[in-house]
Amino acid sequence: MTPIVTIRPAPGDAATVALGRELGLTIASFPLFEVGPLKWHLPDPAGFHAVLLGSANALRHGGPGLASLITLPALCVGEATARAAEQAGFTVTHVGKGGLQSVLAIATANGWSRLLRLSGEAHVPLDLPAGTTLDTRTLYRVNALPIGAAFTETLRKGAVVLLHSGEAAAHFANEVDRLNIPRQSIAITCLAPRIAERAGGGWRALSTASQPDDRALLAMALQMCQA
Repeated sequence: MTPIVTIRPAPGDAATVALGRELGLTIASFPLFEVGPLKWHLPDPAGFHAVLLGSANALRHGGPGLASLITLPALCVGEATARAAEQAGFTVTHVGKGGLQSVLAIATANGWSRLLRLSGEAHVPLDLPAGTTLDTRTLYRVNALPIGAAFTETLRKGAVVLLHSGEAAAHFANEVDRLNIPRQSIAITCLAPRIAERAGGGWRALSTASQPDDRALLAMALQMCQA
C-alpha cells in the first residue's frame, strides 16, 4: 500500500500515528515543524467574557500564566484543543468543527463581546461581529524544518501526505519544489478546504476530509491509497 505520512510536529504526530494504528493503518512520521514557547504578557481576565483557543499548542506552551485565565469559559476550535484546555483547568463551553470563525457565532449568541485569543505567531485572521473586540496574545512559534533525505526518498517513490494546516501545506509545497520532487508522485489529503488552497496544484491527487478531524482525514487517506 502507498505510504501515508504525517508532517505534524510533536506531540500531534504521535496522536495521528496512534489513531492510524487504531484504524489498522501504518502512518510514517516525518515532522517538518517544531514548536517552542514565546514570552507573553498576561492580561487581566476581568477584561474578557471568554477565551478563544485555536490550537492545543497554546495550552502546551502557555506556561503557568494560563492558570490565571481558567475562570474564563473556553471556546475551542476542535476536540484535541478542547481536551488540552480541560487538562489545563478550563471549562470548555463549545467545541467547533470548522475553524475559529464559526466559533465566534457561539460567543455572540452568549452575549460575549470581549474575547481573548491565545494563539501562535502565525494565525488565521478573524472577521469580528459588530460590537466584538478581540485581544490576541501570541504564546508560541512554529519553526519550519527542511525535508530530509529519508523523507525525500519516500516522496519520490510515492506517498499520501496528511496536511493539518495552511502553513504546513505552503511549507510542504515549497520544500517539494525546492528539492525537485515531482508533485505527480505525491497525493495530498487536507483537513479543510482552505488548507487545500494553500497546497496549490499539480499533485497526483488532492482531497479534503469530509469533516475537520483526524479520523475523517485518515479515512480519506485510506481511500486515496486504495484508488
